[in-house]
Amino acid sequence: MRKQARSRKPGVKKSKPANQKAAAEPVDTSRREFIGSMRNGAIGLVAAGGLGAYVVHLYQSTSHEHDLTRVGNGTAAVVQIHDPQCQLCLALQKETRQALADLDGDKPGYVIADIRTDKGLSFANKHGVKHVTLLLFDKAGQLRQVINGQRGSEELRQAFQRLVAR
Repeated sequence: MRKQARSRKPGVKKSKPANQKAAAEPVDTSRREFIGSMRNGAIGLVAAGGLGAYVVHLYQSTSHEHDLTRVGNGTAAVVQIHDPQCQLCLALQKETRQALADLDGDKPGYVIADIRTDKGLSFANKHGVKHVTLLLFDKAGQLRQVINGQRGSEELRQAFQRLVAR
């Protein structure tokens, strides 16, 4: 007796045994891939924009901090004679920033004279000081106090309050 062929409905595929590999069937993924690429591109664009904004902000704040022309412009200023490779200078910078953050009311400007640059070294030489030093200038640009060496933020905060009160 002959086996009768089963009739299949059009469009229904006969399943293959599990031990046989399925042949690669073409799937239209071009739209899905395009949407995925667009999503990834948008995420990358947002990330790049955020990074760019951060870099611009960092550059602006750094260049503002290193602007020695701010001394004597009508605002009291604290100028740190600074070597970025000196651990004592970095510790003094941290304490200075903390002291300035703790001040109430008017705050002096904070300026860094980097002795590894020509302008910073020239500024330090003009005032006869070396790194790990703070120079406190009044609103008119007159040097009022020199603080040498590492100091705590509380001592610095008090000195900055006296400077601003003048």
